[in-house]
Amino acid sequence: MLFFPFPEMASQNPSISEWFHGRNIFVTGGTGFMGKVLIYKLLVSCEDLGNVFMLVRKKKNVDPQTRLQLIIQQEPFKAIKEKYPERLKKLILVPGDTTTKDLGLSTVDTERLLKEVSVVFHMAANVKFDLSLKEAVMINTLGTMNVLNLAKQMTHLISFVHISTSYCHCTEVVLEERNYQCSIQPEVVIDTVTNLTDDVLNAMTPKILHGQPNTYAFSKALSEDLVQRCGLPAAIARPSIVAASWKEPAVGWIENMNGPTGLMIGAGKGVIRTILCNYEYQLNVIPCDMAINSIIALAWKVGLEKPEKPIYMNVTNGTENPISWGFAVDVGKKYATTYPFTGILWYPGGSLTTMKFYHWLRVVLFHFLPAYMLDTIIVLTGNKPFLVKVQHRVNAGIELVQYYTTKEWIFRNERMKKLQLELNPSDKEEFCMDMTIISWDEFMCRYIRGTRQYCLKDDPSTLPRARKVLKYLYYADWFVKITLIILFGWFIYSCISPYKELTATAFDVNEI
Repeated sequence: MLFFPFPEMASQNPSISEWFHGRNIFVTGGTGFMGKVLIYKLLVSCEDLGNVFMLVRKKKNVDPQTRLQLIIQQEPFKAIKEKYPERLKKLILVPGDTTTKDLGLSTVDTERLLKEVSVVFHMAANVKFDLSLKEAVMINTLGTMNVLNLAKQMTHLISFVHISTSYCHCTEVVLEERNYQCSIQPEVVIDTVTNLTDDVLNAMTPKILHGQPNTYAFSKALSEDLVQRCGLPAAIARPSIVAASWKEPAVGWIENMNGPTGLMIGAGKGVIRTILCNYEYQLNVIPCDMAINSIIALAWKVGLEKPEKPIYMNVTNGTENPISWGFAVDVGKKYATTYPFTGILWYPGGSLTTMKFYHWLRVVLFHFLPAYMLDTIIVLTGNKPFLVKVQHRVNAGIELVQYYTTKEWIFRNERMKKLQLELNPSDKEEFCMDMTIISWDEFMCRYIRGTRQYCLKDDPSTLPRARKVLKYLYYADWFVKITLIILFGWFIYSCISPYKELTATAFDVNEI
């Protein structure tokens, strides 16, 4: 008897590209960092995709149409415009705002979305940690409620994916891929922030947060609760710290200064010299393209399985390829001096510490003291001082993130690993989410170079001059260090000398 090899069960399912064939997508938050990568990937890798309806709000007096045109002229859409210009025609502007009832949509747009959309990616959110409770809840929680209300009316909806965060239940040490009960109903919180004054809300905020570190985490936890009860074929993706891309839309692509990117820029420019952080703790970071690949695959899985309750998936790095904060800082220093930024204020340096007193001593000595000294020189030369103001902003930012740099969590990500195994061979390559292939040393190199090019807009031609400036600052840094050591030694000697003279005099008296 002859036996013929049979394909794997996964191959019986349509590929991701085949599943998205002809489907119309609705995306909120498409103008944000991850939203752009999502739309880019859908347009590039799902060539037979239907239309992508992109919700865009008016911002800083710039109308949605103008905003969209500006975005298309920039990366990553610029690359699509050059290579696949016809695919950008699938990008359909939908003016609206998630914080407004019915998303502020026109009647025509509403009718079209309800009839044509079958997949929704809800990514719109404000990720700032220092938002007031009212701002965070109105944008992140009420916004989710409004999007869900629209999705429930969509005739052909087959997959709804809500983008949350793996840090929305920080009181747990081990974060599993399941629903966590909120301490308070989201509807109650929305009603509270709507009807109470800002002063009363500010006073009540610590109690309402119920142990959550900030309003962002709290509002995202509330949003998850809404999705859990929505009754739609849905999934909740919980990315950890999303950083620069591994490969797509370009190697090292990054466009914002959130999270570790801001810390890296501050340290690379010589502004940040100390961070309260445990050197050994794991830094759970994931490249943006792998996070988006996981999210697209998750939408595919929901469409195939049609779950009655949402599927939860931690889009995180597992234990197979860990990276520590200490490793990231050490390798970051190496590449920050190999590919220095322009406009650096001092030679990159500093270190991590777990001792609060030592950290704040370093803040005073190496952040504020130099800032005040240099601002004084700037004033004397007839210019406007700015370094003290910069340091206040930098240290405020450090305080916001040090909750995350001084704690460690265990993220279960079995679903992400299992989902990867369910993909056919071509999808495993096209929608790669295998974190084990990453060399963290190489990733940090790409991250630094990408930050320099895409985030700071430092042209590659500026690199030779930046290296010269860095070399001068290296010698200046050593000169200052040696001078301070000499001055400190002189100070100690000056303090000790009087006692030596008194002791010598005492001996002379005794001899007499």
